[in-house]
Amino acid sequence: MKREIVLDTETTGLDPFSGHRIVEIGCVEVVGGVRTGIFFHCYLNPQRDMPPEAFRVHGLSSEFLADKPIFAEKVDDFLEFVSDSQLVIHNAAFDMKFINFELDKLGFPEIMMDRAIDTVLIARKKFPGSPASLDALCKRFNIDISARTKHGALLDAELLADVYLDLMGGRQSMLVLDEVKQNITANTQAIGYNKTNLEARIFKISLEEEQAHKIMLMKLKNPIWAEEI
Repeated sequence: MKREIVLDTETTGLDPFSGHRIVEIGCVEVVGGVRTGIFFHCYLNPQRDMPPEAFRVHGLSSEFLADKPIFAEKVDDFLEFVSDSQLVIHNAAFDMKFINFELDKLGFPEIMMDRAIDTVLIARKKFPGSPASLDALCKRFNIDISARTKHGALLDAELLADVYLDLMGGRQSMLVLDEVKQNITANTQAIGYNKTNLEARIFKISLEEEQAHKIMLMKLKNPIWAEEI
């Protein structure tokens, strides 16, 4: 079955080539269009200060990240988890730029962009002219975002996984099937199919069929219904 990894990152800023770094990675596994519950998550020490504008977005302070591993210490675990699976990312160019910057610094091959599915592009194509932010799509698909007071890579990856499945028709299809099954069950119970409320059906036979039946009975030797009980 097809394995996909829904991925999100948090960073210190907008551009790795201007000195900004990844501070959190969250990945959620989806197999055959279903979340498996398996995930990868880590906080990373960016080895630099946290700009106030970035802190306001995700709430990760320099003090909190000071004792966390650097990317080089988690790269093997990260690459092992994503393996060769398709990546599902909201605004893929942003996250891929940061991830490939870190991989290149360590001498690892970059992850090709054709491995990334961009949910922003899917949403804009499916709902032209409508907002395509993660919050907007969660509201469109009635996905609970009450826990999202700040951006967080793992939480956002989990929300994005549900959004992605809805965008692809998977989660909605399952909901529709459940509704149909419930309606069938309810209707069956309302009608109450059982032996006590079924009317006897009368089948008429022709004269030729009645004569043929009598001839067949005459040919039978010692029929059980003729035995004394």
